[in-house]
Amino acid sequence: MTKAAKSNKNSTRSSAKKQRNPNKRRAVIVGGTRTPFVKAFNAYTKMDSIALGVAATRALLDRFPVPVREIDSCVWGGVILPSLAPNLAREIVLDLKLPHSIEGMTVTRACASGLQAVTLAAAAIERGEADVVIAGGSDSTSNGELKLPQKVVHALAPLAFGKATPADLFGVLSQLMPISEILPRMPKIAERTTGEVMGEAAESMARRHEIPREAQDAFAVQSHHRAAAAIESGRFDDEVSPVRTPSDKWVHHDTMVRAGTSADKLAKLRPVFTKDGSLTAGNSSPLTDGGAAVLLMSEEKASALGFTPLACFRSWAYAGCDPADQVLIGPALAMPYALDRAGLRLSDIGYVDMHEAFAAQVLSVIKMLGSKAWAETRLGKSEAVGEVDMDTLNVHGGSVALGHPFGATGARMITTMANELARGDKETALLGICAAGGLGGAAVLERL
Repeated sequence: MTKAAKSNKNSTRSSAKKQRNPNKRRAVIVGGTRTPFVKAFNAYTKMDSIALGVAATRALLDRFPVPVREIDSCVWGGVILPSLAPNLAREIVLDLKLPHSIEGMTVTRACASGLQAVTLAAAAIERGEADVVIAGGSDSTSNGELKLPQKVVHALAPLAFGKATPADLFGVLSQLMPISEILPRMPKIAERTTGEVMGEAAESMARRHEIPREAQDAFAVQSHHRAAAAIESGRFDDEVSPVRTPSDKWVHHDTMVRAGTSADKLAKLRPVFTKDGSLTAGNSSPLTDGGAAVLLMSEEKASALGFTPLACFRSWAYAGCDPADQVLIGPALAMPYALDRAGLRLSDIGYVDMHEAFAAQVLSVIKMLGSKAWAETRLGKSEAVGEVDMDTLNVHGGSVALGHPFGATGARMITTMANELARGDKETALLGICAAGGLGGAAVLERL
């Protein structure tokens, strides 16, 4: 075994420690709600991340009327944080006029922020630090702030703090030239260390893992059709709550799901990241606004308050990889770690729910889970993790169809899978999320 493989094996062995011991309390998922997910710069344009979090949390408390004095904490995930009020959790508590005693903390782990918020809440309950926690996430791409170059900030700082004289103005103006260097910069979803945008990274993955355009489009069509079927059947009625916008209009359902899409229609779309690429607007997740909230309690508190929980966490795991290599491959590390911690094999899992940043990214992760070479070199295992049953993958669609408000997706996935476990006959669900920075998150839910 190579030195690298030994190192990976040791890391895997450490990561495979069981999530809980029998003496710990169990955190349970009582339920979850979310706003309809809407394409950026549409119905929610005037609602920032705080407002969307307020909408999701208000709906949660309406649907699960826990006495507010019983709530200990709010843990929230976000990526595009408002600079003047970045602690979304605390602002949500205050805007809803909940008891001031409910402390709030905001976490950011890129696209895994919602999952991180919920697992932090579960960990706090299991440690006995809290009995009732609201956790979730929200993001408003529509309200992303334009950043001024630091050159402008540094030049204007003396003026802003009142330390400059009128004569200093000429010196400030000279520092701001040429004008082309002080214009606001267009925000983009790119890696700071590589400069590569996510779509470019996914294009690289598609080429590296030989994921053809046809397979990506077929996966996207499946996502839309399954999401449309879930909406039509009422499957999302237990989790999606209507939102009244500032313009006094109501949004009742997710707005980006296309029941009538087809492989032929998607084949007509042009690549959007590279001229000769395979990623299009049709097989990539769209920029999205929305929020999602989850109510967690200790098992004892849920019983005392008369709530019947849906599911609990058997394990969770987070992993990192080199962003310059494959920035979106993280779930192929985190998902095996979560399985190991749960003492389960992939073949034991009833549902697999994976965040669809891009169809190419999901298909690449699936390919690595089935690869013995990946298992040997990256996980220190002698056998592949296993083959994902496509009939049990993203059974109600995913981010390609529903959209992806960065901080909310993890909470959405937890809510959907907890509901599905509670209403069905399967015992477990495995979640996987890729995130910027070369990160991956995963969790195993089990039915109660």
